[in-house]
Amino acid sequence: MKLSVSVAPLLLSTLVASKSFLFGSQQQPLVDDSLSVPGDNPLEFCADPTDYILAIDHVDLDPNPPQKGKALQIKAKGNFTEEVEQGAYINLSVRYGLITLVKTTADLCEQMKEVDESCPLEGAKDITKDVTLPKEIPPGTYTVLADVYTQKAKQVTCLKATVHFS
Repeated sequence: MKLSVSVAPLLLSTLVASKSFLFGSQQQPLVDDSLSVPGDNPLEFCADPTDYILAIDHVDLDPNPPQKGKALQIKAKGNFTEEVEQGAYINLSVRYGLITLVKTTADLCEQMKEVDESCPLEGAKDITKDVTLPKEIPPGTYTVLADVYTQKAKQVTCLKATVHFS
């Protein structure tokens, strides 16, 4: 299965994992809530985000959880604390269960054109994007990791998410 690099970052922001689904009502999840990205979304930071160049205020999905074959609105607000220039990149991986579907490096500035932004990226950003998820998404558990760096390999942000589609 081929997954477009431009769709994969959007998929990251659409993935949702219900804690009650994954862990049941009597077990406690092994999740550090301090790593949760603010807002109505399934995203988590990979590590303490205080050193990231992108300070995310919130990311909201409507609906949350996303539904295959349905429209999804993504609203995000954040602040680039340093200028991010051409040459910045995203290390992206998408897994379906234990199978890696996508493992690629994409140009961040090219991806930002999908939300009408261009490099250099700096200061406050408020982004809204509407997408329709395909109804043909195969059922299963998907895990997405997006690790973003400047041209000089300084970390911009790192986000991960997991969702189960039935």
